[in-house]
Parts: sequence; structure tokens; C-alpha cells
Amino acid sequence: MLLREARGPRSMTEVAAASGVPAETLRKIETGRIATPAFFTVAALAAAVGLSLEDVVAYCASAETGE
Repeated sequence: MLLREARGPRSMTEVAAASGVPAETLRKIETGRIATPAFFTVAALAAAVGLSLEDVVAYCASAETGE
């Protein structure tokens, strides 16, 4: 998963604090319990782990097409 890979060695707590997203929400996203997080949640998490929104869109598009 893109988020987990981009998080690298940082803990969920560190990324949650940097993004302003609750750690429990981040855990649910990473485990698939929240399949479609809100745009602002995605944007905050992407910024916290150093991903651009373009990276996120490209990853999602390739996942949908199976590439």
C-alpha cells in the first residue's frame, strides 16, 4: 500500500501527529477499514509522508487499471 510504504520507518503516531489525522483513523485506513477516506484526510497524510497528490492519483489510477 502506498501510504504504508511512504511512511517508511516512521510510526503511525508520528505520521498522525504530523498530519493532524488521529492515529486510529490512520490505522483504519492502512488496514482497509476505511476504504474511501475524505479528500482532506488523504491530502494531509500525503503531505506528512512527502507524497504529492499527483503521486496518490497515479497510484490509484494504476490500481484501478491493474497496471
